[in-house]
Amino acid sequence: MRNNYYTLTIMKTALVTGGTRGIGLSTAQKFIEQGWNVYITSRKQENLDIVLSENPQLKGFVARADDLAAATETCKSVIEETGSLDVLVNNAGTNPSGGSLLDVELSAVQKTWDVNLMGPLMWTREAVKAGLKESVLNVCSIGGIRPSQYMGAYNISKAGLIYMTKQLAMELAPDVRVNGIAPAIVKTKLSEMLWISDEKGSADLHALKKLGEPEDVASLIYFLSSDDASWITGEVVTIDGGFLL
Repeated sequence: MRNNYYTLTIMKTALVTGGTRGIGLSTAQKFIEQGWNVYITSRKQENLDIVLSENPQLKGFVARADDLAAATETCKSVIEETGSLDVLVNNAGTNPSGGSLLDVELSAVQKTWDVNLMGPLMWTREAVKAGLKESVLNVCSIGGIRPSQYMGAYNISKAGLIYMTKQLAMELAPDVRVNGIAPAIVKTKLSEMLWISDEKGSADLHALKKLGEPEDVASLIYFLSSDDASWITGEVVTIDGGFLL
């Protein structure tokens, strides 16, 4: 007589900062498609409410990327509700500091660095303290690899995040993997100033002659966060449509 066995599947949990639009929202939706519990964060309650109403499988918190107390409370709450936090995606970013480094307001530079550099460090530290199990994924940028006009403060923050990714990978091994991605121009609200006035011209900067879509980036984020990438850590993978060529 053959025994019947039942396999209990335990859902993993991902937390995506800045998850109400663009790369963050596409990433959250990708994890949902793969059967994960997914939490997102948003600076504004109204934005969160809209996204959660349209994506009922998502859950979320109002939490700024540069708010340490919010990071602490969010990570603890996710684990209290689900029993685990497996993956943190540090996606939230900002760029209020466009212009020459010699001219841009220092307050705007500080805001950029607080959100884009200190934010991922805060959220990673708090996630690890709360019991993060598997991996961290930092959304960097090719701006952190190559300088560009009018993007100095942003690019510096992303260059720092690339280095931080490698540093944290060394410090958190072997328990938690840390990787990053470095996109070129993706059609999101954050990058709109780079393509909205001349989309074809911006697309032509890439060897593949097209801009990235949030879904393109989300697929790479999911792969690097999944068990299929279990022997990858400390890497920042360029996804740029051939921009750096």
